[in-house]
Amino acid sequence: MEALWSSSDDITMCQGVYYTQNGVDTRLYFPNPAATLPIRTRQGSLVFLPWGRRKTQAGRLPLGGWASLDAIYAGRWDRWFPVPVKVMVKSFSELDIEEHCYWFDLVKGQFLQGLVAREGHERRVYVVTVDPRRHDAQFKRWPKIISGHFMDTSKKKGLTSSVSP
Repeated sequence: MEALWSSSDDITMCQGVYYTQNGVDTRLYFPNPAATLPIRTRQGSLVFLPWGRRKTQAGRLPLGGWASLDAIYAGRWDRWFPVPVKVMVKSFSELDIEEHCYWFDLVKGQFLQGLVAREGHERRVYVVTVDPRRHDAQFKRWPKIISGHFMDTSKKKGLTSSVSP
């Protein structure tokens, strides 16, 4: 995975993804309240769901656009009936510990792990993150990258597979 540095002074614009849909390239950033992420369901269909929730948005689902894998395993997402999904993007951006923005390309067959949460009729997708393992890691969080066929994580506490997003 190659890091591509972006010299953006606005650090909020670093929380982004890049994907191509129907021949159209799209780069979008989490602060945009209209941001949606392309996800692949277990049935194989591609759908777009709202990416997390911002303070300015109504709803009862958690604020933010990310779900820590540790929090999922600890059961803190259970009340929102989490469902694992593939987030179908070509690249993503993340801030390093010095708040520099970097873009990272995924290779064919790699996806970001997503979690669809629901409360009543409200459904949103959150990017699952892991803590970097090294003590000298450059990044505070990192998206969970999966590859190949859909990984069934339902056997782990916190992710169910019986509900389709």
